[in-house]
Amino acid sequence: MSFTAAIALLEFGSIAAGIEAGDAMVKRAALDIIRTGTVQPGRYLVLVGGEVGQVEEALAAADGVAASYVVDRMFLPDPHPQLASALTGTREAGDGESLGVIETDSVAAIIRAADAGLKGALVTLREIFLADGLGGKGYLLFRGPLVEVEAAVELGTARAGIGLIGSRVIAQLHDEMDENLAAAGRFAARVGE
Repeated sequence: MSFTAAIALLEFGSIAAGIEAGDAMVKRAALDIIRTGTVQPGRYLVLVGGEVGQVEEALAAADGVAASYVVDRMFLPDPHPQLASALTGTREAGDGESLGVIETDSVAAIIRAADAGLKGALVTLREIFLADGLGGKGYLLFRGPLVEVEAAVELGTARAGIGLIGSRVIAQLHDEMDENLAAAGRFAARVGE
């Protein structure tokens, strides 16, 4: 998946309302991408991308049919290029001795945080985790020099807004912890090795 000029994500508390909103969005706007589906805990996500005006039109269409069911939302008129590959599940190694972690209670909030951190600091978005298997939470891992990771985490937490659960900066990540993070993210998979 590649992004064009803008992306938006709506997170619905009702699956039915989310499906109706997604349908209204593609009927009203000429979008380059639309991806929808369920995540824990019973939420429905609609991710769209395209030209800025078309994405804004799609958001207006969704608001017209299901605004009261929106749990969280994000709109990025110029998403950072690393965001597209991270959202498709790509894992980056990243350079630098430091690790930044941001945790949110929604997918929209973690995407906002990732974009802000990437745009404001010279870091690598090592990985982003979205809702499934996390009870609806999201978290991300930034990697880079300490001062850059601190800046990315500060900017990301500010942009996450009310969805922020917490954040940490680890100045010198131990090699063994780095190996664990580079392996499967699920505990059961790690224990079974």
